[in-house]
Amino acid sequence: MMHDSNVSKRDAILRSALQVFATYGFRKTSMNDIADSAGMSRAALYQHYRNKDDIFRSLTQLYYDTAAEDLSKALSAEKPVPELLQDAFETQIGDMIETLVRSPHGMELLDTGEKTTATIKQAGEDRLREIYAQWLERSAAEGRVTLPDAPEQVADVIMVGLKGLKTTVNSVPQLRARLAIFATLVAGGLMAG
Repeated sequence: MMHDSNVSKRDAILRSALQVFATYGFRKTSMNDIADSAGMSRAALYQHYRNKDDIFRSLTQLYYDTAAEDLSKALSAEKPVPELLQDAFETQIGDMIETLVRSPHGMELLDTGEKTTATIKQAGEDRLREIYAQWLERSAAEGRVTLPDAPEQVADVIMVGLKGLKTTVNSVPQLRARLAIFATLVAGGLMAG
């Protein structure tokens, strides 16, 4: 079991690494850059992580863990469906994705994620999809929404739409605007029945 100081040290390393990756891109970032940003020696950094791929995998896991927890909370709120979905979508995107959108290296980092973290990403996406499916099933049972297909299929369409949005925007304001439109469209479709 990790001590609290190790957990906070690892969190500090991950926060620093995200900023360094966003600034320099994955390929140009060194373990020295991450150690310097985290305010530690390279040797101390190696006590926590083997290499920058290991750090990137941990960042990806942190994103999905945080997104799943925050998405579950957002979808359990008592709000009108359009507002609830907009909050859920923005919550799922989260600060980490916003950092990537702001970065000139965002696409490189997303591509790196596809190669380096494929199994973590797949498990994380499946987990988020399941959270949406459970919400859709509950909401349909309560009469809040009408589903055009099985909850899992609708959840899959939501996930594909969100993936498309986050990979095709150039700025955080553009991302937020498109998330609002997407939430309105999805809610409208779910409530039309």
